[in-house]
Amino acid sequence: MFEGVFVENIMMHSETRTYPPMPQQTAGFMSGMQSFYKYSLRNSDYPTLSIADEISDGLGNKILPGHYELALTDEHDYLILIQSKVPIAVIPVFRLEIDTSGYEVVHDKKTLKKEKKEELEVAKTNKKRAKVGMRPIDKADEIYQEATMEYNPNGYYVIMYERGDIRAWGAIKE
Repeated sequence: MFEGVFVENIMMHSETRTYPPMPQQTAGFMSGMQSFYKYSLRNSDYPTLSIADEISDGLGNKILPGHYELALTDEHDYLILIQSKVPIAVIPVFRLEIDTSGYEVVHDKKTLKKEKKEELEVAKTNKKRAKVGMRPIDKADEIYQEATMEYNPNGYYVIMYERGDIRAWGAIKE
């Protein structure tokens, strides 16, 4: 009974609302201004590989289950397994594919117009983000990246790395 009367009385007052239209601000902080948002690290430039099982070799070295960053060397001959910015393992690459079809794009009027439109959208979004105190977005955040791992019955773990237009496959022998 108390609940029903309370709601009816609250709704009669125009200046009082049960649910505020915007999130309430506490202690003078605006949304996006807390240190969690302001000083946190940016997203990683490398794809994340999740390992569910422990991997060990015959020498007693182990890769524990967890989430790792996977990086490709500049020479494209090794994959590097990184945890907390510390390299854990170096994996040789046995297959590499580089997609060069994106380099053949001719910058005609239609393509240039589309790029300019995208730049204006990003500038508009950055202006909104600046009002709230968030970092601006940039083009580097739009790179497609993926890392997967599969077990081969022959005793190998095959790791596939994909970032942008580069795909590389490496193998770890169990």
